[in-house]
Amino acid sequence: MPAKRTASSARRSRPQPAPAELRERILSATRELLRGRRFDDLSVADVLTAAGVSRASFYFYFPSKQAVLGELVRDAVAQGQQAARPWIAQEQDPVAALRAGVSDGARLWRENAGVLMAIVESWGSDEGLRNLWLEQMDTFTEAAAARIHADPHARERLGSMDVRAVAASLTWMGERLYYLAAAGVPPFDDEQVLIDTLTNAWTSALYGVTVTGPEEPVRDRVDEPRSGA
Repeated sequence: MPAKRTASSARRSRPQPAPAELRERILSATRELLRGRRFDDLSVADVLTAAGVSRASFYFYFPSKQAVLGELVRDAVAQGQQAARPWIAQEQDPVAALRAGVSDGARLWRENAGVLMAIVESWGSDEGLRNLWLEQMDTFTEAAAARIHADPHARERLGSMDVRAVAASLTWMGERLYYLAAAGVPPFDDEQVLIDTLTNAWTSALYGVTVTGPEEPVRDRVDEPRSGA
C-alpha cells in the first residue's frame, strides 16, 4: 500500500512559478496599486499581498520598493523614446512629427499615470529616485539637442542660444504639463489643450510655426534655411 503523501511533499510537487513570472507579478501588482495609491503610502507588504509572492521572492528580485518603481519608470521611458522617434530620426515633416510625438506622450502618461506621477512626486526626496529620474530625463534632452543640432533651420532660428538649454527647457516643460494633466489640473486635464500647448511650444521655439489642430496642414511649412546657414 503506497505511503500517504504528506502536506509538505504535496506542496513541493505543485508547479512553481517561473522566475520571470514572479518578477512580472511584482511589477504588475505595483503598477496596479499605483493607479489608486500614492507611492509614499505603498508598502512592500501591500505588494506581496497583491502579487501573491513571498517576502523572500520579492527581495530576491528587488532590494526595495524604490527599485520596483525604477524598473517601471525605465519601461515607461523606453516607450516615450519610441514615441519621440519619428522626430528624433527625422522620419517625417518635423512639425507633424512633433505633434505625433506629443500626442503619443499624452497617451503614454495617461496609461502609466500612477507610475510616472509616483516618480515625479518622489524624486525630490529620495536620492536614488532623483538620480534615476534625472538620468532618464537627460536621455530626452540629449536626443532633442542632437536633433536640433542636425537641423539647419532650427539652429538658425535659435541663433547663439545654448541648444542644450533649449532642449532641456522644452523637455522639462513637457514633464510638468504631462504631470499636471495626469493629476487632473485644468486646463491640462483637457488632452487636446495639452497637446496643442506642448506642440506649439516646440514648433514655435524651433520653427516659428503655430499649429492649432491635428487637421491643419503642416507639411512644407518649415522654410529652408537661408544660404550659408
